[in-house]
Amino acid sequence: MTTEQNQPGYVWADVQDAPVRELFPGIRQRPLWRGDDGASAQVLEMDPHSCWEGIDVHDPGPEEVFVVSGVFNDGARDYPAGSFIHAPAGSWHVPQTETGCTLFVFYPAG
Repeated sequence: MTTEQNQPGYVWADVQDAPVRELFPGIRQRPLWRGDDGASAQVLEMDPHSCWEGIDVHDPGPEEVFVVSGVFNDGARDYPAGSFIHAPAGSWHVPQTETGCTLFVFYPAG
């Protein structure tokens, strides 16, 4: 069997080795990948009772979120582990959680 994983551009990351940046109290970002076109992937860790400061506007492009663990709330409803959210460009929400959560976040347009 031939494998293609060693081709140029093939990248992998271990979330535990990713640098940690605190965005707001109790909300940490771990960048995993950034493409040449500005696309990026990251893990967002939110402690219980944490809330984004202000409104998170999706600009210039959409945001895609997969709830890995816990329960994420966008300011309007809860999304339990296993939920997928596609937020189109120009949309907004106020990320928060009562229980704590871990999110995989992908920005296809940067």
